[in-house]
This record gives sequence, C-alpha cells and structure tokens, in this order.
Amino acid sequence: MAEHAEHTVPEPATMPSDVNGKLSVFDRFATAASALASKAGFFVFCVLLVLVWAPTIFLLPSVDTWQLVINTATTIITFLLVALLQNTQSRSDAAVQQKLNAVADGLADLMSELSAEHPELRRHRQELTEAVGLENRESAG
Repeated sequence: MAEHAEHTVPEPATMPSDVNGKLSVFDRFATAASALASKAGFFVFCVLLVLVWAPTIFLLPSVDTWQLVINTATTIITFLLVALLQNTQSRSDAAVQQKLNAVADGLADLMSELSAEHPELRRHRQELTEAVGLENRESAG
C-alpha cells in the first residue's frame, strides 16, 4: 500500500487542511532568516555594526571611503533581507487568505442551511459570496 501512495499524484490544495507542510529549502531558509531578523539579537548586531564602523574613520584614508563601507554593508543586508522577508510575507498572506476563504465558505454554507428558517440570510449569503468571490473561486478550482 505504501508503494501505491508514492505513485499517486496529489491534487492541488483547495482548503487549508489540504495544504502540506513541505517547504522548499529556500522557504525554510527565508523563514529562519525572518525569525532571526525579528529578534533583539539582530538589532543588537546592527547596533554593534555601526559602533564598530564609527571609529574606523581614523583608519580609512577619506570620509568618502568611510561612508562607502557602511553604505555598502547596510545596502547588502537590506537587499537580502527584503528578498527573504518578502518570501515569508507572501507565504503568510496566502495562508491567511486560504483560511479566510475557508471561513467564508463555511459561513456561506451555514447561511444556506438556515435560510429556510431565516429568509433574510439568502440576501446576506449573496452579499458574502459577491464580496469574497466564493462562486468565482469554487468554479476556478
């Protein structure tokens, strides 16, 4: 039976419970970098970088070179962090959207069930499906 499961092609996830927890190596790295950048230790590192850099004005031949050193270092760090943090933010946004879609879908189903007893729920359900695009999402899947 295990061999059969290995050859089965999984269907695309449509609900949050269908999403597997498998992340690519880059996704895991981006998650770890995001967690590190959000900690006090990273802020302390940044402060220490500036504190170590500041006295190097006496070691470097010109103020321009001195400024170039910190500008280069901070630009590289910023550039890399933006890419990593955008990855985690995009994945987070997608997960939240998927959960909201599931909640809206469940609420719409509940409203349909109760609409016989409470006719005003038909109108509210219609407003909900139009607002979140439930019918479009369901037909696209």
